[in-house]
Amino acid sequence: MSALLDSFAQQYTALPEPLRAAGGLAESRSKALAAALQDGLPAVRAERWRYTPLRALAQRSFRAATGASVDAAMLAHIPAPRLVFVNGWCDRSLSDLNGLAEGVRVESLGRVLHQAHPRDVAWLGRTFAEADETFARLNAALAVEGAVIQLEENVQQTAPLHLVSIGATEAADAAWHLRHLIELRHGAALTVVEHQLAADAHAHFDNTLCHVHLKPGAVLRHVRQQTASEHATLLYRTDAVLAAGAEYRRVDLELGAALSRHELNASLQGEAAAVVSGGAMLADAKRVLDTRLQLDHVARDTRCDLRWRGLASARGKLSFYGGIHIRPGADGTDAQLSNRNLLLSDTAEVNTQPVLVIDADEVKAAHGATVGQLDAQALFYLQSRGIPHDEARAMLMQAFLIEVLEVLEDTGIAESLIPVLQSQLARKPSA
Repeated sequence: MSALLDSFAQQYTALPEPLRAAGGLAESRSKALAAALQDGLPAVRAERWRYTPLRALAQRSFRAATGASVDAAMLAHIPAPRLVFVNGWCDRSLSDLNGLAEGVRVESLGRVLHQAHPRDVAWLGRTFAEADETFARLNAALAVEGAVIQLEENVQQTAPLHLVSIGATEAADAAWHLRHLIELRHGAALTVVEHQLAADAHAHFDNTLCHVHLKPGAVLRHVRQQTASEHATLLYRTDAVLAAGAEYRRVDLELGAALSRHELNASLQGEAAAVVSGGAMLADAKRVLDTRLQLDHVARDTRCDLRWRGLASARGKLSFYGGIHIRPGADGTDAQLSNRNLLLSDTAEVNTQPVLVIDADEVKAAHGATVGQLDAQALFYLQSRGIPHDEARAMLMQAFLIEVLEVLEDTGIAESLIPVLQSQLARKPSA
């Protein structure tokens, strides 16, 4: 067994029995851990993990995160309502849930587990059948904290809800496993903005799993800003299920960490459900970013529009997989995928793979992927107008990435994300 899995097995053993068994989950946690240890880490040749390097990670050990204190000033730009986690533990002194509409429930998973009836946390007992779902299984075994967000029918939460996960230095490298649930009932609407931040330099491991359940007519806007420590490891998986007429609009900014992998799996199970997703990926320095989308069109007249942009410079490695499956009977589906990338140095690497499988008639579908370089003529034009070379490059890169923000259809949130992109593009030379 690898050092990594051994350290997680020790973490499981160290979990207090009341916490391990809370909500009637003792058996499902034990089975999830056993399955993870039996199948081990995904093999080098595992197709879904071929661009996520795990060899070095497998040799590392992490202790369970104990939490840390951070300066409240770093949250000054994040308004209420917000729920804050520091090294995987809810920090109520930094959280502020004022501004929630009636019919909106926001709780930490730790509190829910403490008082929950088994039926309230049944979603935590989900099993993961594939042999390469090791990290999802580890999350199922070890997650004792996260966010539980539920909206009643027709509730409209106007102010965005902020979920903040902060990594901070501890005495040794630590790991945490957050588990989130976002559940919107019939006709409800919500905007969630996630912030994955670093209070200081660290090399921790963050393994987060998010469930999104959208009932008929529900609308969720979901933004994730990932600006973690340059030595951190992040694995983030989102599993979304959409009922009839539900709409899921999402933007991911993958801008930090040493190794970051995000899976977005969405099942459009109700007629006229829609997923509109955009992402900006910045693989600079020696950063490794791996993004995998899997859209499953099950019902008629469903729609997806996927727009992802990537920049790879220095010795960065950027990988993108966009899979769309239109199942039998999903007639009337409209599926669009665009992945464009800029390769900014000879030592950087971009891998992109759009996959479209159509098993239905009368559908509209298209996909495309490109890898190119900055427009030399545009760069020359900007310089001819007196703009310095580095500034001109930054302007072109920002313009290239910023278009993905349009999928939100919310000008205020989109504008708030522009400074995040600008600061990350300016943090070091791009090549």
